[in-house]
Amino acid sequence: MRYYEVQFTILPFSTDACDLLAALAGEAGFETFENTEEGLCGYVQQQLFNQQQLDNVLTDFPFPDVNISYTINEAEDRDWNEQWEQEGFEPIVVDNQMIIHDGRHLPTPSNTSVVSIEIDAKLAFGTGTHETTRMVCATLLSLFKSQSSGIRRVLDCGCGTGILGIAAMKLGASECVGYDIDEWSVDNTRHNAVINHVEVTPLHGDASVLEKVEGTFDLVMANINRNILLQDMPKFRSKMAPGARLVLSGFYTDDIPLLTKEAASLYLSLSAQKEENGWACILLEQSV
Repeated sequence: MRYYEVQFTILPFSTDACDLLAALAGEAGFETFENTEEGLCGYVQQQLFNQQQLDNVLTDFPFPDVNISYTINEAEDRDWNEQWEQEGFEPIVVDNQMIIHDGRHLPTPSNTSVVSIEIDAKLAFGTGTHETTRMVCATLLSLFKSQSSGIRRVLDCGCGTGILGIAAMKLGASECVGYDIDEWSVDNTRHNAVINHVEVTPLHGDASVLEKVEGTFDLVMANINRNILLQDMPKFRSKMAPGARLVLSGFYTDDIPLLTKEAASLYLSLSAQKEENGWACILLEQSV
């Protein structure tokens, strides 16, 4: 996928203004930011960038004495996970029940019941290092802990490396279907499923591919940015079996009211939530 690199200059500079800008720029599709001496450098997929929305955010910026300007350039088309591929990452432990690792750093769990997931990240988000991925994995651990969970068929929306679908399969699901707009992610999901000895069916496309997927699911999960979640939640809902649950992450804690409001319109209610470093994960259940 191709990205724009947007350099934001904030005058006068402050960390509060930077934090607020990062939160609000998510409305224009931005996925990640890097701090700079003058402000922020933001990255947004070209096909998702809404410049008018960004301009509206800056016009209505809550700090009236702060001036924000920006320049847009095409980001270098490169392997965004090059460092992971070359150096790997240290094993990540989730609730002392799951270990996420790469092929270079093999774990030595003291508890043989710990779920081990190997991730070979290539041009895809989701090595387990991000708060949102860890929180979804922790939620999966809680859901599958109950023998009466009834989770058999799982849908992973925006599957990335396939880590969430692989986790669900290792925890007891019998089938997982995923999709991603990035063809590299689809290939990476397929590859990671093989090295973890589970079956995951990854599809290439956006939420519209769900129209071609037969049947419904006991668990739907999506770790995507807030705008895509709001846009696609009706499609997620349409693929939920009676009694199914929906796990959402990829957004800030301040976004929870927006997402739960949309969920309520689809007869979904908030059942549980997790927060870590300003990021959030919510579990939604059917209210009717």
